[in-house]
Amino acid sequence: MTTTIHELTEDKILLIEQVLAAQAGDRDAFGRLAERFERSVYATALRRLGNHVDAQEVTQEVFVQALRKLHQLREPACFGGWLRSITNRLAINRAVRGGPVVSTESEALEAACAEHETPLGQALAHERETQVRAGLDRLGQLDRETLVAFYVEGQSLIEMSSAFASPIGTIKRRLHVARKRLARELEELAPV
Repeated sequence: MTTTIHELTEDKILLIEQVLAAQAGDRDAFGRLAERFERSVYATALRRLGNHVDAQEVTQEVFVQALRKLHQLREPACFGGWLRSITNRLAINRAVRGGPVVSTESEALEAACAEHETPLGQALAHERETQVRAGLDRLGQLDRETLVAFYVEGQSLIEMSSAFASPIGTIKRRLHVARKRLARELEELAPV
C-alpha cells in the first residue's frame, strides 16, 4: 500500500520524516515518535490486559521492540498501524503467559513458608547457643560482663559507660577485645 502525495497532510509528512530519520539512526526522532504514540499504545495495551501495571510494561516493551525492528518497516506512513500490531501481539503474549505475580520480598516469602524452623535448624541453633555459653564461661569476668551487657541485655554504649564507670572509648575497646577472645574460645570449642 503506497501513499500518494495528494493523500499526505502536514501531520503525515512530519510522521514520515520522523520515521525516516529514526530509521537512519536519529534517536531524538525516535523519541519524538515514542512520545507521540505512547498514549495510544498504552490505551491499546490497557484495553487488552485490563491492568495498569501490565499495560505500562507492555508499552515499554513495544517501544524497545519497535526501536530494534524499525529497519523492517517498509512504509513509514504506516508507523501507527505497525505499532498497534506490535502492541496487540505483545499484549496477547502477556495475557497468555501471564499469571499471578509472586512477590519475592522476604516478608512475603516468610509468610508463604509453612514451617519457619526445621528440626535440623533448631538443633544447630541450640548447638551454637551451647557453644557460645561455654565460650562465655571460659572468658574473664570483665569480658563476659561486657559482652552480656551489650549483646544479651541490649545496653547502649552510654548505658554501659555509666554501669562500668568507664569512658565510651574504653567500653568500645573492651567490646572489641572481648569479641576477639570469645572468637578464639569458640574456635577451640568447635569440633574438628
